Amino acid sequence: MLLRLYRYLISMTLLILSLTTHAADLKPDLQQKVLQAFAPGSALAAWDDAHALWPVTNGNKVVGYAFETDDQVKIPAYSGKPVNTLVAIDLEGTIKTAWVLSHHEPILLVGIPEKKLWDFALQYEGRKITDKLRVGGSTDPEVIGVDAITGATVTVMVVHEGILRSAKKVARTMGVLEADNAVVSAPATVKSDVFTTADWQTLVGDGSIRRLHLTRSQIDDAFTGTEAADVDKAAEDEKQDTFIDLYYTYLSAPTVGKNLLGDSEYQWLMNELKPGDHAIAVMGNGQYSFKGSGYVRGGIFDRVQLNQNGITISFRDVDYYRLNDVYAKGVPDFSEMAIYIIRNQYNFDPGTPWDLELLVRRQTGPVKSIFVSFTGGYQIPEAYIDRPAPPPSTDNAIADEDRPLWVSIWEQRAFQVTVLCISLVLLLGIIFLQDWLVRYPRLLHNLRRGFLIYTVLFIGWYALGQLSVVNVFTFTHALMGDFRWELFLMDPVLFILWGFTAATIVLWGRGIFCGWLCPFGALQELINELARKLKIKQLELPFAVHERLWAVKYLILLGLFGISLESMATAERYAEVEPFKTTILLAFQREWWFVTYAAFLLFLSVFTRKVYCRYICPLGAALAIPTKLRLFDWLKRRKECGSPCQLCAVECEIQAIHPDGTINANECHHCLDCQMTYHNDKKCPPLVIKGKKAKKAPNPARATSAPAPEMIETVNL
Repeated sequence: MLLRLYRYLISMTLLILSLTTHAADLKPDLQQKVLQAFAPGSALAAWDDAHALWPVTNGNKVVGYAFETDDQVKIPAYSGKPVNTLVAIDLEGTIKTAWVLSHHEPILLVGIPEKKLWDFALQYEGRKITDKLRVGGSTDPEVIGVDAITGATVTVMVVHEGILRSAKKVARTMGVLEADNAVVSAPATVKSDVFTTADWQTLVGDGSIRRLHLTRSQIDDAFTGTEAADVDKAAEDEKQDTFIDLYYTYLSAPTVGKNLLGDSEYQWLMNELKPGDHAIAVMGNGQYSFKGSGYVRGGIFDRVQLNQNGITISFRDVDYYRLNDVYAKGVPDFSEMAIYIIRNQYNFDPGTPWDLELLVRRQTGPVKSIFVSFTGGYQIPEAYIDRPAPPPSTDNAIADEDRPLWVSIWEQRAFQVTVLCISLVLLLGIIFLQDWLVRYPRLLHNLRRGFLIYTVLFIGWYALGQLSVVNVFTFTHALMGDFRWELFLMDPVLFILWGFTAATIVLWGRGIFCGWLCPFGALQELINELARKLKIKQLELPFAVHERLWAVKYLILLGLFGISLESMATAERYAEVEPFKTTILLAFQREWWFVTYAAFLLFLSVFTRKVYCRYICPLGAALAIPTKLRLFDWLKRRKECGSPCQLCAVECEIQAIHPDGTINANECHHCLDCQMTYHNDKKCPPLVIKGKKAKKAPNPARATSAPAPEMIETVNL
């Protein structure tokens, strides 16, 4: 009986605690931060579990609501996790409190104080949720600009979206936005059976495709009166030059989509969309890229977004498809094109006007920038839609069972995958035929040089296929935890490269990747080769010093791995010892200190081949560890190698050959230079000596076939 009573008391205690968890979670100083924004005497009422908020009361009257953005919407930032913000609104729809509670953004731990994120959120206090708020300045007088944080644009965009979307959601749920009922009414639907053949000019003329054209003069005018007024200012004869010429359209309408993409590509795109999803296309020319570089590491496109009814719609890398060809007659050439997917979570209405926003940044100092946004409106032609939308069909539930996202990504990147696979087959052919190819040094040198250029341009800067030690840590932690293939299949180029690298390490060691497939390594080698052509003196360390410096990269690897066990975000910060992100992934579009570091390593390559690869690279160290288990060793050596012959050891440009003639597979980059010497009978000392001996020795065949003296005399007679 006592045991039952004890269990009952424990259960009731836990129940009471669960009902008061949120009130207890909000610390007294945070409660005060909320209440001080309201009239004296205000208090937080009990947690409303149904709506995930705290009513703010004054006496017996509700005067507002407080909530955490994580409880309303979850928008992942750079780290893949949301930025949780405490928000309070009053019954007029005014934001009274905006305070960041927590984040997991590594970017804010690299030279950017966290206080800047709190200051950013404070800018929303006093603003109404019906105001047109934009990150950065704006040329639209009705738009209120919110200062961004240089170097953390993606993060602040997530905070911006989290505050406004969660505030609007609470306002609608609690009846604060009574006049906003039209917004939540049934959206318009696209007429799937309406299609008319149209060329580019027709689509532009009837408003199906809209244009946002900005000259350098317009950009200068937008920054007038700011600290960035004189930054990158156009010269007098450049004012009318195009800064960006942007075209954008709603792609889900058949008349637009089929004319631009063609029937098959349009049908493929529609099959990729889940119920409630929509597609737009953005195409641009000019000196400014609308894609930017924020999406490279799984982030958000930080230069272009949509706005409809005050809801900001941003795009992540998984919402992006490359647009390779536009088939409409008369279409101009574009330097970049993209398809963006508007996910169903935004409740986008194709029949309601929306704006495309372009964010332009000017850097005014090492860590400070000024932002201005430009907007272009869009209203779909009425012929493409039905109003109001019919009630949803129960058949739509079947369409929810869509293919995995990684399948769509692989199909979208089919060109990259195809070219990469062909090049890897070619590389395998080079490896298998190396004993024949090394007999033709000029052919092999040209073949290798061309492959290295391909590695830098296509694998590196085009396909962004630069492997990193962070990938090694991610895979290791996945094996120790919740391993899912889908996580690695999301990037087909990296997946194929890692698969090929793993296979070649088991067969021949790390040299295949490090010598042929690493974009940064290839860039170093090409720079050094050019320097040698220009007769720039090369510097080499004594082998004893060189051998000891090999250990540095292993120490760096161990340090990074230890940090990753505690925090992957911290390990990724310290993994900036790799210049790959700066040089390859972001093409030097970073802060000056990152660019300086990467440029310094490349500068060293002018005087010594692959300094970074030999002594610093933690990825190379990680790949060298399993090299001990390789199955084959196809690099040939002779008994004379090392003693007395030292030619290959002297010629090896990364000093991977020991003085005793042994090739260190952990350091070898499989350039095959030593094999060309090995098979060259005019260069390899043992072969040269053997050839000289063969010439001096009597020829038995000639002696046997020579006629006898008597026969010679007879013939003479």
